[in-house]
Amino acid sequence: MIDAMWIDDDQCYQALRTRDVRFDGRFFVAVSSTGVYCRPVCPARLPKRENCRFFASAAAAESEGYRPCLRCRPELAPGDASVDANRRLARQAAEYLDAGAGDGESLAALAERLGVTDRHLRRVFHSEFGVAPVEYVQTRRLLLARRLLRDTGLTITEVALAAGFNSLRRFNTLFRGRYGQPPSAWRRAASGRRTSDGELVFHLSYRPPFDWEALRDFLAARAIPGVEGMERGQYRRTALIRRGGNVHRGWLTVAPGPRNGLTVTLSESLSPVVPEVLVRLRRLFDLDAQPALVAQRLGSLAAARPGLRVPGAFDGFEAAVRAVLGQQITVKAARTLAGRVAASLGEPLDTPFEDLTTSFPEAAVVAAAEAETLGLLGIIRARVKAIQALAAACAEDPMLLSPTADVERTLTELKALPGIGDWTAQYLAMRALSWPDAFPAADLGVLKALGETSAVAVRRRAEAWRPWRAYAVMHLWFGGQENKTP
Repeated sequence: MIDAMWIDDDQCYQALRTRDVRFDGRFFVAVSSTGVYCRPVCPARLPKRENCRFFASAAAAESEGYRPCLRCRPELAPGDASVDANRRLARQAAEYLDAGAGDGESLAALAERLGVTDRHLRRVFHSEFGVAPVEYVQTRRLLLARRLLRDTGLTITEVALAAGFNSLRRFNTLFRGRYGQPPSAWRRAASGRRTSDGELVFHLSYRPPFDWEALRDFLAARAIPGVEGMERGQYRRTALIRRGGNVHRGWLTVAPGPRNGLTVTLSESLSPVVPEVLVRLRRLFDLDAQPALVAQRLGSLAAARPGLRVPGAFDGFEAAVRAVLGQQITVKAARTLAGRVAASLGEPLDTPFEDLTTSFPEAAVVAAAEAETLGLLGIIRARVKAIQALAAACAEDPMLLSPTADVERTLTELKALPGIGDWTAQYLAMRALSWPDAFPAADLGVLKALGETSAVAVRRRAEAWRPWRAYAVMHLWFGGQENKTP
């Protein structure tokens, strides 16, 4: 059952009765008379209260033998951002598993990566999702496979591999056992299938309101030439994802879509890493935000721009380099320098778009580059030193700038590097770590918007906005100072 600390069954049924979008993805309802579980926004006929059971996750519902609804499609529900320590730990682990990054990794290894014991991780994970991590992973893979079967033209073998199954036989057995049909029975013609060019199209849901225009403008102003672009309201970029010993490179586009969602198109070359790409895009566009909770805490500060999101990062290292380059120079100048880094050290990539020509270099490449090479791009010596120290740290620990990293430990490690102070570390906590309570108190835009001259005074005023201070920063920036911030 849903954790009574934050919601009870009666509240769940009321949300289901009203199709309340605020609760989409926060719980799932299973109907005993049909054997199906749904999202609270499902358009199906309202079931009787006595036939309903409520679960914290799709995995918990499926572990009790319920099948996913064909109409509301539970695999499309938005996630849930959290700042409570234990809930955040469970969500960090889930996000890592959702991305497929932990496939083949033991729970003990994942727990060590997150800085806790595997026993503690099991306990908080079960408390949050109602199932053990292994059951969660199995459901995640099956739901992704279901989504790929219905929304793409990938072959069943390709679907199995993309969803994280190493054995087609194992995939077929689990799918039939869970859903009572073979994977082929779920294949049907639908919008969003693989295009004639092999592209894959997906729908990513969010909870409204959603200020797309603000997010679009923020990303457009900071788009790295050759790597990112924005045209006619469509965000597009190149992507490089390393999985095991393989590197997958391609391109993607994101644009507003129907039904409170974004439409995502991926190049065929990214099909082996679909889970990770989608997780990264959910972070970049902050699709798991809870705008009602944020607005309640921020009050009048949030009134002018309802649904304003905190932009994340598709790649933490890329965002970090961009942030360091932007120290004490304009957004436009930092964008130019980042484009030079990409052109000099990145790898050329063929795409259908004239403005997308290269993938951003990996941390190991930047760390190994000659300092003189970066200096010739117009980067001052202090920034070169900072960027290469950061690159070396990220090459040694690829998860350093991932939302699965421990926030406080990461902040400490970042500030120990040359050229990275509290402002840069907090900015990266906002974007690369997707930490909703990050707060760069010394930011000039924040100081000016609040009419303060002291970071201490700003922090004191910001206490009222916890645990959503990163959203407060975005509202302050969009009060007229956003173009002053990298």
